[in-house]
Amino acid sequence: MRLRNQFVALSSAILFAACSTDAVVSPMKVPTGPSLSISTGTESGNYLVSLKGSSIPSDFASRVASVGGSIMYANGKAGFAAISGLTADAAAKVGALSSVAEIQADEAIALDIPQSIQADASALDNPSIDSQTNPASAILASWSWNMRLIGADRAWAAGKLGSSDVTVAILDTGLDYDNRDLTGLVDLSRSKSFMSTFSKATDTSTVRPADDTVTAKVFPTRNAITDYNGHGTNVGAIVSSKAFAFPGVTSRTTLIGVKVLGSNGSGSFSQVLSGVLWAADHGADVANMSLGGGFSKAGNGRFVGLINKVFNYAKAQGMLIVVSAGNSGADLQHNGNFQSDYCDAPHVLCVSAVGPTTWTGNGDEPAFYTNYGRSVVGVAAPGGNAAFDAKGNIVPSNGWPWGAGPNLTDIASWVWSFCSRFSIGSWNAQNLPGSFPCSSGGRLNGYIGTSQASPHVTGLAALLVAQYGHGQPQRIKQMIMQTGDPINPLLGRSRISVKNALGL
Repeated sequence: MRLRNQFVALSSAILFAACSTDAVVSPMKVPTGPSLSISTGTESGNYLVSLKGSSIPSDFASRVASVGGSIMYANGKAGFAAISGLTADAAAKVGALSSVAEIQADEAIALDIPQSIQADASALDNPSIDSQTNPASAILASWSWNMRLIGADRAWAAGKLGSSDVTVAILDTGLDYDNRDLTGLVDLSRSKSFMSTFSKATDTSTVRPADDTVTAKVFPTRNAITDYNGHGTNVGAIVSSKAFAFPGVTSRTTLIGVKVLGSNGSGSFSQVLSGVLWAADHGADVANMSLGGGFSKAGNGRFVGLINKVFNYAKAQGMLIVVSAGNSGADLQHNGNFQSDYCDAPHVLCVSAVGPTTWTGNGDEPAFYTNYGRSVVGVAAPGGNAAFDAKGNIVPSNGWPWGAGPNLTDIASWVWSFCSRFSIGSWNAQNLPGSFPCSSGGRLNGYIGTSQASPHVTGLAALLVAQYGHGQPQRIKQMIMQTGDPINPLLGRSRISVKNALGL
């Protein structure tokens, strides 16, 4: 598979491609360029701690405070703590405590940003239909090539809609939890934001208020998981949706939002690992982490050890973790000294992406951007795709149901959802949000990326938990891999099949 060159080509070609929609939906902006998920530098003053034993020492918080630090999150059973406010000398003193096995400086990470487009759907008024019981009747279900590819529509027809007794944690930028496709599906009592601090996307990024600060100052009545980016809302609605506009794989699965990335799509390892532990301790059967990326293993053995420790704990709690493979077109099986987050973590189900390049094309075509690797990636799922000519220019095609003009022309097989009404468009002179382009609730987001592939697998996992019971993460993982449709083995054991997995 030769994917990397095509990925690089898209960064210039897609920015100038014409994109359009039909009479119901008109274009808002062209797709954004790619931004790979990588470590972006040390989070100054923040440290991750691996503790000895299975409890937090009674004097641990006071000992940390005595050297100027404070505990952001701690989980004694997992032997993990995240600490802020430490100088290097203070960190050394914490590391010398008899209860501490290791201490490691925290690292900032950036979201593996997919290609995306926004569109207007203001014509979608409130119809007098209830499509939660029949997701195929969602207003824009005809756009959901992704659900038909995996046979989710067959599951809906058989009454396999998921169960509110099954919980999926969305570790991401938050959720627009009461939009028309998610309202009533998100358990706010178990949701959690870890965004009390702001992480810069790059070393030169402007410092903005943390998401929790934005909520307190601008939307004090909103839950802290409110999505100021939009990525998490798209991911969550793929897993479970009331199917007003778009169906999800399920329509009754309970979601909990675990915000580990901020408005700019950035966070830190401490926030991500804290989020995994929170989800595992708050009843999540499955956690979705569309957070691909990685770092050099050399000199980072402590990071690898902490990740393994946290993920082992999650498995012991009965939680399956589904992760995206990443969007750099890389062979993860031959990545040498590179640690792929989080495909190289134990017990996870790593997901690559496929999608058609034309409306009538092969839905199992490898996505131009997807990472791959026979022994690393578990399965493939719909993530969206685009086509290129011999010079690396993107090739528009006809027939897309959301396309424009007499031929319904567009450039990609987008995976659609409502745009979060709270996505920040600009910042004002007071360094607070100045505009929210999707605030009307009549905007759509279309994405392509392994970020979108992963939640399809998560939704299937939720259906299997509903059918076979809780606390069996490895059984669910194996069932997903073994029941899919054959595909290029570099993309995983199979491309998931909802109908096959449920025996339909």
